[in-house]
Amino acid sequence: MYDLIIIGGGPAGLTAGLYGARGKLKTLILEASMEGGQMNNTLSVENYPGIQEGGSGMELGMRMADQAKEFGAEIRHEEVVEVDLDGKIKKVKTDKETYEGRTVIITTGAKPRKLGVPGELEFANRGVSYCATCDGAFYQDMDVYVIGGGDAAVEEGDLLTKFAHHVYIVHRRDELRAAKSLQDRVFNNEKVTLIWDSVLKEVKGDKIAEEVVLENVKTKEVSSHKSTTDSKGIGIFIYVGYEPKTDFLQGKLALDDKGYIKTDGKMQTNVEGVYAAGDIRSEGVKQVVTAVGEGATAALMVTKYLSNNL
Repeated sequence: MYDLIIIGGGPAGLTAGLYGARGKLKTLILEASMEGGQMNNTLSVENYPGIQEGGSGMELGMRMADQAKEFGAEIRHEEVVEVDLDGKIKKVKTDKETYEGRTVIITTGAKPRKLGVPGELEFANRGVSYCATCDGAFYQDMDVYVIGGGDAAVEEGDLLTKFAHHVYIVHRRDELRAAKSLQDRVFNNEKVTLIWDSVLKEVKGDKIAEEVVLENVKTKEVSSHKSTTDSKGIGIFIYVGYEPKTDFLQGKLALDDKGYIKTDGKMQTNVEGVYAAGDIRSEGVKQVVTAVGEGATAALMVTKYLSNNL
């Protein structure tokens, strides 16, 4: 029997685990893959207070995990497939075991959204990717197309210039949504070309992605783009937002129309003893620093809840 079960091992979950364990709660963190969550895809964390020299998101995630374990939090690499949140004792079923706990904090975060265009799934990992930090080195001296105009798209586009022959950022509007500091990087980089008012319509190729079909949303003109180098293949990196990892929560908690968990300011869901923090929440700005704060808040609210209900 655990006092606290945390589902998800990103910055929110690891911070909740740190606070829970430090507060002498028997704490279990369940993470399907590697601790750190979406933070692992960030080559350099530059906007986290106190880290002036940057450092990778993966390194920060590993330090957070080590710190939580030092205070006694248990971390298991298992995928949660089902939950029973009714009653005083909550049950969390993974692909290996079923656990019981008095409280639950859900911090499963979000995953990259798919565009759903022809060829996207067919050429996944064969030209189509959602993580430049993970896959950028595979596209050495190749033409790369980045789809999107937010922080992730522009930051990853800038990173890809370290490997690619040329980077084309394709955005459906005529101005980027990314932070001004990120925009300046690509505007001043001769290896980057912006393709405005355009969307990806199709990815074509044989065994690998070799061609992208774009459409101008204003003129409806369709254009085809192939490699301009000796390389036959091209890279397509898609950054069009995220969708919440809440499939296992359907009918269990109140979700908004996009599938994110509804909470109050204390991270409490509509089910007593169940909290949520980080990117999985309906509200918030989805930054590492806010995820950490929400994780701490959720764990402190759990401590208060347990003190009043044991």
